Amino acid sequence: MRCVKLLGQRLAARDFDRQVAEFQVRVAVLNAFTALGAPVTEAVG
Repeated sequence: MRCVKLLGQRLAARDFDRQVAEFQVRVAVLNAFTALGAPVTEAVG
């Protein structure tokens, strides 16, 4: 989980709504990294 460490262990925002938005951005970034590493399968024949 090196990606999580690069994104930071703690939320920087103080306001709850901004914390939620910050968390959603982090999840979107992690999902993008996961999608880049997912294999693409194709049917043969």
